[in-house]
Amino acid sequence: MNLKRTFGAVLTVLGIISLIYAAYVFMNTGGKTTDIKALAIYGILGLIFFGSGIGLIKQTRDVS
Repeated sequence: MNLKRTFGAVLTVLGIISLIYAAYVFMNTGGKTTDIKALAIYGILGLIFFGSGIGLIKQTRDVS
């Protein structure tokens, strides 16, 4: 198994978890500054992790 592909899968899963948590914070926000900061941080990190993980999976070729 390719190490880059495995790392891409881990990044993708972390991105999905982070985006789900950002959606949870968005649904339960009270409009406080800490809620908005948490939403921005988890949302941006989730998008970065998800995008880089998908990119690693797509660009890595299987070589036997």
